[in-house]
Amino acid sequence: MLPFSVTLKPGLPIAEQVIFAVKKAVVAGQLKPGQAFPSVRAVSQELQINPNTAHKIVAALVAQGVLVTTPAVGSVVAEQAAGDRAERAELLGAEVEWLVVEAKKLGLGLDDVQAAVAAHWKKIGGRKS
Repeated sequence: MLPFSVTLKPGLPIAEQVIFAVKKAVVAGQLKPGQAFPSVRAVSQELQINPNTAHKIVAALVAQGVLVTTPAVGSVVAEQAAGDRAERAELLGAEVEWLVVEAKKLGLGLDDVQAAVAAHWKKIGGRKS
């Protein structure tokens, strides 16, 4: 059994959905720093996806600093990213831009977006500051 939950939705890339689910589990505290992450084979079998896709997922999580892989140990959840708050926030640039574009396409205002972000933040147990 995987230490995170994901419901795969058709039409969206599987790898992106799983990567998002893992990141969500990390920020929600379901996956803790130092905790072992399932092997590529386990991810592939549990989600019933191609092993190459599972490998792509683990490689992307390592490249993004979510996981750390070491010989003879395997992959584990990484400690929180180093750097000051502004540097870490800058890493969200592309995602924030995507959110703003999508919100504008839907005709939403800044207040609507902030309310939606606050609601999701609260839902996953984030602290306000």
